[in-house]
Amino acid sequence: MSQTTYAGSVGGAKSASKSDIETSTIRAISWRLIPFLVLAYFFSYLDRVNLGFAALTMNAELKFTPLIFSWGAGIFFIGYFIFEVPSNLALEKFGASRWIARIMVTWGIISALMAVVSGVTSFYVLRFLLGVAEAGFFPGIILYLTYWYPAEYRARFLAAFAIAVPVSTVIGAPISGLLLGLDGLMGLKGWQWLFIIEGIPSVLLGIVTWFYLTDKPEKADWLSAEQKAWLKAKLDSEIAIKQAVKHPSLGEALSSPRVIALSLIYFGFVGALYGMQFWLPQIVKAFGLTNAQTGFVTAIPYLFGTIAMILWARHSDASRERVMHVGAPLLLTAVALGISSYLTDPTLTMVALTVAAIGVFCCFGVFWTLPTAWLSGTAAAGAIALINSIGNLAGFGGPYLIGWVKEATGQTSTGLLVLAVLPLIAGILVFVGGHDSKHEFAEQGR
Repeated sequence: MSQTTYAGSVGGAKSASKSDIETSTIRAISWRLIPFLVLAYFFSYLDRVNLGFAALTMNAELKFTPLIFSWGAGIFFIGYFIFEVPSNLALEKFGASRWIARIMVTWGIISALMAVVSGVTSFYVLRFLLGVAEAGFFPGIILYLTYWYPAEYRARFLAAFAIAVPVSTVIGAPISGLLLGLDGLMGLKGWQWLFIIEGIPSVLLGIVTWFYLTDKPEKADWLSAEQKAWLKAKLDSEIAIKQAVKHPSLGEALSSPRVIALSLIYFGFVGALYGMQFWLPQIVKAFGLTNAQTGFVTAIPYLFGTIAMILWARHSDASRERVMHVGAPLLLTAVALGISSYLTDPTLTMVALTVAAIGVFCCFGVFWTLPTAWLSGTAAAGAIALINSIGNLAGFGGPYLIGWVKEATGQTSTGLLVLAVLPLIAGILVFVGGHDSKHEFAEQGR
């Protein structure tokens, strides 16, 4: 991203009441952290979903049925679920630089080891271990960004970080399709090269992370004393407001009905996201395209989703509204997935799936403003991890649902219709549950 883009992101929120020190502080933080975190999440997500492209040749070579593939795709999230909360609490205790570096190195190694999969057992074991290794990365970064950004900036910069998800497909899909063409090089299959080549950068970037990331603002020697003072005062004021209303303990946060509701909403979102992510390459390949062509066509929905996510998050910050900005995109996704299941024309199918992707990514960055608006400290670390871990169980359920329906009916499209129920329920829950925006933006004097 260019400097103009970042300046624009900050400038979009700037008003006459904002001081030069505020603008310079947010700009400095954004330039230091966001590009690096986007790159890290890019490889995280690429290592997680490159399985969808490997399946184009791996499934036939290893004789994996749709259900076996679905189990392998989904079992990642079982390991992820089990270790998510402990991992996020460890990040708060040991610091972001050390813990995120540990996560990245281990997931990169295991992702590359996917090249040695030889059957069902090794497939399941390595996918499970990959989930264990990566547990805590995404919620850890969400927590980490709350250390640096006041509430009025969070949606756009959470979206800026999460842009790595669609971009990993926009860039990764064509690359993955082309890597499958390395079949036979040095005696390895194309899908094996895909895992090796896309896993190694995570290990290298993890080593850099140990030295590059700054754990807390007070340790940031790249901020001036005046910038540190402004940021500390701003964030301390927001935390004081949260604690004045109610400062939940870790146990209270984890058992809160609001946290459980947010977990169910995220479950519906993630189910749609991964259901599409793991199966879209196979849906597109069925149009009669080559592996390379499949990569480029698969990238289309995510390109539009990338653009929509940034614009939608900026609009949410500018309007200081969250419910409609999360709920409406979820309902749009449900409708688009439902319509796509009835279409047979490849062009119309891609249009519907592009609309579904736009809906999914529009709510991505804004969603995480909901729990961070009223939680802080250890309670926030635990609750964010719990929401993410429960939600990511849908990463098992969504792909498995499509695989089960496909094996039963022979139609992937029918699976998309069933999948549409998850974002539909999630969207309804958002509107029922609501959100106290006045509390979130209380420090800004609304």
